[in-house]
Amino acid sequence: MSDATLLADPAPSLPAVGRPTDDRTGGGLALRGLTKSLGGRDVVAGIDLDVAKGELVSLLGPSGCGKTTTLRMVAGFLPVDAGTVTMGGADVTDLGPERRPSAMVFQNYALWPHMTVTQNVAFPLRTRRVSKAETRRRVHEALELVGLTHHATSKPTAISGGEQQRVALARAIVQEPDVLLLDEPLSNLDAKLRVSVRDEIRRIQQRLGITTVIVTHDQDEALSVSDRIAVMHDGRIEQVASPTDLYARPSTRFVASFIGATSRVAGAFLAGVVAPSTDGDEVLVRPEEVVLTDDGPVRATVSRVLMRGHFAELVLHAGDAELRAFVTGPPPAVGTETGVRLGAVLVYRDGVLVEAGR
Repeated sequence: MSDATLLADPAPSLPAVGRPTDDRTGGGLALRGLTKSLGGRDVVAGIDLDVAKGELVSLLGPSGCGKTTTLRMVAGFLPVDAGTVTMGGADVTDLGPERRPSAMVFQNYALWPHMTVTQNVAFPLRTRRVSKAETRRRVHEALELVGLTHHATSKPTAISGGEQQRVALARAIVQEPDVLLLDEPLSNLDAKLRVSVRDEIRRIQQRLGITTVIVTHDQDEALSVSDRIAVMHDGRIEQVASPTDLYARPSTRFVASFIGATSRVAGAFLAGVVAPSTDGDEVLVRPEEVVLTDDGPVRATVSRVLMRGHFAELVLHAGDAELRAFVTGPPPAVGTETGVRLGAVLVYRDGVLVEAGR
């Protein structure tokens, strides 16, 4: 099939429709009581989430937490058991994916290997019966935006994995959606390429101002591109916050353990540095809040040194207690004894944050 054949003039398309609702997102995305059971288990258990117009929100969590199931319900590929999905102030819960003002980028890219890059990007417009002239304009603009005009006539097998991902992104963007959905968009790329492509996705999202939801299990990815992050666990949202607030004040023990690294303050450290206000409270500390200093109130020994590039991660022991610390510059050798003091700590009671500070 030639590009000219694919871009031939079809009949007019039908617009997406939906019931008007009370929109508190400014034309973005709203989920209310979203629920789904699979195999007799609640995979998604009553999720409420607002994504403002132009905002990028990541659904972050471990495998099996319900984040991809949530995204598939938002996209319309999976029917909801209960709850509503609202886009741009309209209830689209009962609409198929082709009738929703959204577009999805799949984890496996889902490109047609026998079609050129141009044909792949134009395909959704063809199925929606967009005119030939409008299709050509939008395809060119989308390929220009993702930097792939030089591959317009290439087949997917002739371009790199990162370029294939950008084709999939262009195919979504060309539809001019109100809501862009991305399911683990970087999981098939190597570490260095992931950084490059995620920055490109963020740049394009901000330039176009598209309301965007990304599903990921990679906390670095979520922290680097998101306006806000919704951390999911066992089918529920544990916390929704900006990357900064999420890291500084994780509202539950699970969020604290999933976002960044923590050590439990116990034994010698607990006795010498901080004491919980109530028996049974759990005290956690981030590695950057563990300071090595000669006059520290607790003496500890360096038991391991893990090089992390521009910094080193130290494993410290004082008796049975263990802490991790980040240091820059030449790290101390294994076996070195040092003083330790703590900065800000996180105190949890029954798994819920009760104190975050010094």
